[in-house]
Amino acid sequence: MEAYGLLGEHLGHTLSPLVHKLLWNCPFGVFEVPPQELGDFLARRAFRGLMVTIPYKKAVIPFCDSLDPIAERLGSVNMIQVEPDGTLKGYNTDYYGFMYMVKRAGINLQGAKVLILGTGGAAAAVTAVAEDMNAREIVHISRRGPVDYTSVSALHSDAEVIINATPVGMYPNNDACPIRLTGFRRCRGVLDVIYNPLRTMLLLEAEHRGIPCEGGLTMLVAQAKRAAELFTGKELPDARIGEVCSNIMEAVCNIVLIGMPGSGKSYLGGLIAKAFGRELINMDTYIEDVQGKSIPDIFAQQGEAAFRDMEVEASRVLGRKNGLVISAGGGTVVRKESMDALRQNGCVFFVDRPLSELATEGRPLSQGGESALQKLYDARIGLYTGYADVSILNTTGMSVEHIAETVLREYEKVCRLASLPLWEQKQI
Repeated sequence: MEAYGLLGEHLGHTLSPLVHKLLWNCPFGVFEVPPQELGDFLARRAFRGLMVTIPYKKAVIPFCDSLDPIAERLGSVNMIQVEPDGTLKGYNTDYYGFMYMVKRAGINLQGAKVLILGTGGAAAAVTAVAEDMNAREIVHISRRGPVDYTSVSALHSDAEVIINATPVGMYPNNDACPIRLTGFRRCRGVLDVIYNPLRTMLLLEAEHRGIPCEGGLTMLVAQAKRAAELFTGKELPDARIGEVCSNIMEAVCNIVLIGMPGSGKSYLGGLIAKAFGRELINMDTYIEDVQGKSIPDIFAQQGEAAFRDMEVEASRVLGRKNGLVISAGGGTVVRKESMDALRQNGCVFFVDRPLSELATEGRPLSQGGESALQKLYDARIGLYTGYADVSILNTTGMSVEHIAETVLREYEKVCRLASLPLWEQKQI
């Protein structure tokens, strides 16, 4: 059994082992323990230190012999260490992680009215940080509280910062969103402690509305850095947080290629997948395999609307995954639901190719000559550029290998940029 690890009930898609390996290169395991075995597991002391996650941040407290002041204040423990005398001491590093996340995002809580969604262990750390950063008013929202999710926008439309400290929107329920931002006209910041997916639906809505926002990856890494310091007794520089966030994003973020039908997305995607050692998923081929018929047959027999529904579902399935190269269909951009699903864990590249060079065979919407293609392009170009993180030109005479290398460089650049504080991003 590993000396260090993460304690929880269901941990199939946690990033904690990768985070701790990157931070301090330690053996770090996963301890999936059912509730009825929690006491026996902790009593055995078959570990030197633990990180603690849902649903045990409060449940482990009775088994700790002592608590650090922050854990005692919050009534929540997310780290346990075996002391030299064999006793268990509980800590809370979520406080440090969320404090770092807020400062990195540049969202000022001082004097702000703050809505905190949730009342669990993560919410306790969020509340303490909001108090210590002198928020003017703190309102807690819960399913059974005096203010619930159905009444919050009517009663607290003047909220300035909204923080999700619930698991709503977390993998595998990526489509869920705890609240909608409609009606919160004074909102100037949105924070979500969830890190899987990288962008929750709540964050995507904030982006769409131009509201500064931040996901939970930086909190995850920052609290892990604090835990590593407590485990080892050695201080780590804050710069390690950004480096690890960038490394994780490069490892797990999907590369999503969008563009007109016949623009070369699949061929280009194959080169990128080979260079990265990743799997290439052609969305049209994926849909054909699921439906058992070709794209032209789907259009002919069921129509375009039915096909777009299939694209939405395919996007939701593939968008939940990590580390893929996804060649999206030419019309995927026409449904916001599809692109939201792909953007949750994706870096989006628009592959732009001159209309005269587009391949048209077997593509139902590419028939009708250049005028039809021009009309299709004019209808979609705003969507392609709007959803793209990066636009890439692919034209005759350009080396496809060179284009693939450009995508790889830009992908690494996007991941590095995303790991920087917002104020630094704006200077680049």
